[in-house]
Amino acid sequence: MSVLRKIERYLRTSDMPETKFGRLALNDPRLVRDLRNGREPGARVTARIEAFLARRVQP
Repeated sequence: MSVLRKIERYLRTSDMPETKFGRLALNDPRLVRDLRNGREPGARVTARIEAFLARRVQP
């Protein structure tokens, strides 16, 4: 599953605004919008996003 799909799922389940997600995950409020518009994250950015999601999704 792509990182954008994981983010989209998280945003739906958490009801978090996309700008807040970007700010909390990478200090980049435009992150989600840029990904939706075709930005391809590098390995380090993807790893940071995955780590953020792992911390947030754990019960």
